[in-house]
Amino acid sequence: MKRLGASLALTSLLSACMTQQVAAPIDDRGAVNGGKPIPPAGQRSKAGLSRGSAPSVGAPASKASMHVVQRGDTLFNIAFQNGLDYQALARANGLTEPYLIFPGQRLQLRESAMPAPGVPSVPKETATANPTSGRGGVDALDPDAAPARWVWPVRGPIVTEFNEQAGAKGLDIGGRHGTPVVASAPGRVVYAGSGLRGYGKLVIIKHSTALLSAYGHHASLAVKEGDRVVAGQVIGTMGDTDADQVKLHFEIREFGKPVDPRNYLPAQG
Repeated sequence: MKRLGASLALTSLLSACMTQQVAAPIDDRGAVNGGKPIPPAGQRSKAGLSRGSAPSVGAPASKASMHVVQRGDTLFNIAFQNGLDYQALARANGLTEPYLIFPGQRLQLRESAMPAPGVPSVPKETATANPTSGRGGVDALDPDAAPARWVWPVRGPIVTEFNEQAGAKGLDIGGRHGTPVVASAPGRVVYAGSGLRGYGKLVIIKHSTALLSAYGHHASLAVKEGDRVVAGQVIGTMGDTDADQVKLHFEIREFGKPVDPRNYLPAQG
């Protein structure tokens, strides 16, 4: 009986030691990564996806105070991405004609640094991230004349109506892959590319000092920066780049701020 009692005591002691050895590494995980606790598995998976997933085009404009210029950036797409008037952005950073921006250059984005409205416009052409590329000036448009006529960029069902408070900065128009997309009004192409996350292949057209229009999620583009276009001219084809379905995301911005495109477009018949 004594031997049996001793054996049971030894077994109990070994079991307790094994339990402590297994639990120890789990307790120490809070010290990994420089002493910062590692979030639960569910939170880690969400954090990992956020970096690679494209944000909605209706996401709020960036609140960053500085933008580091990337190759392919123009003053227009930087202003557009951050919900700013490109003229104020140029003035705030001391850019004069012909203004050029360079990869690695830091641009001030803070609203408090933007000059008050009414200061004469400085920029008259797109800036390029590579000043040696030869992409030169954009012919000056009448700074005050808004287009007299607008046309729908594509015909199709309205998937999403304009609702800035809900994050919808324009109209989402449904349609078939490859359907031609046209310029809504005459102007100059100031951006054509896919550098703005959430918009896919994007075209931005400058119509006047105040007005820009934007066309996102193209499958292919038919224009390049610097091209002058007329209302109804094909600028690309419908697609689903950076989108959950085939659609055209269409915006009109006045002094950098989204406005309801229906205020400019003719009534649909």
